[in-house]
Amino acid sequence: MTLVTRHPRVAVAVFPGTWSERDFAHVARTVLGWEASLLWHTETDLGGPDAVVLPGGFAHGDHLRTGAVARFSPIMRAVEAFAAAGGPVIGSCNGFQILTEAGMLPGALMRNDHLEFRCDWQALRVERPSAAEAWLGDFADGDVIRLPISHGEGRYVADSVTLDELERNGRVVLRYADADGQVTADANPNGSERGIAGIVNAGGNVLGLMPHPERAAEPEVGGVDGLRLFRSLERWLQARPAAAERRL
Repeated sequence: MTLVTRHPRVAVAVFPGTWSERDFAHVARTVLGWEASLLWHTETDLGGPDAVVLPGGFAHGDHLRTGAVARFSPIMRAVEAFAAAGGPVIGSCNGFQILTEAGMLPGALMRNDHLEFRCDWQALRVERPSAAEAWLGDFADGDVIRLPISHGEGRYVADSVTLDELERNGRVVLRYADADGQVTADANPNGSERGIAGIVNAGGNVLGLMPHPERAAEPEVGGVDGLRLFRSLERWLQARPAAAERRL
C-alpha cells in the first residue's frame, strides 16, 4: 500500500478556562503546516483526526480538583474511544490532570510540595522512549531536554504498587532532572514521586506530561525540544498504513 504523506490532522480540545489550545494550534498550523481543529468540550465528534490534544490551563476553574469536572465533558467519551482504538493522545499540564481524572492514566496530580506556582524552564530526562514511540520516537534513552513548566498542582502521586508497575513496564518516560540528566531532589520542581514528569498508558499511545512542549517549538521562545515530540508524531503517522487511511 502507498502511504499518504499529507500533513497530520490534530484535534485540540477546548474547555472553559483552558488557553494552551491556541499555542498547540499555532505550532500545528504555523510551525508544522498541519491541520488543527479547536473543538469545544461539548462536542461529541472529533472529526476524524490523526491525533488528539488535551491542553493546559484551568479547565472549569479547577473546581473540585484539577480536571475533575472536565473529565465529564461530552468530548471525553470521544477521546477515550479514540485512544482505545490506538489513536495518539497527548495531555499537557491540565491535560495530564484530565487524563488521570478520566482514568486514562493512573495516579493523580496534587499541589506542589512547596505550595508555590512554578513557571520556569525545566530539564528532563527521557527514559524508554520506545514505550511512547508515537510521541518520543525521535528521542534516545537518556536524552536531556528542556521544556517550560507552568503549574501549581503538578506533583505526580500514586500508590507504591502503581508506581512499581509503571517502572516495571517502562511507562515512566520523562523525569525531572538537572542539566546532566541526574534525577535529584533539588532538580524536582514540585515533589513528584520518583521525579516523574510524564507517563504513558499500557498501549503507549496516550502520553501525559506536566511540561509544555507547545511552548518550546520555536527558537524565538527559548528552545525547540518540544518540536521534536510533534516531529516524532508526524513520522510515526506516516509510517503506518492505518494512520494514512484515517486521513483519506
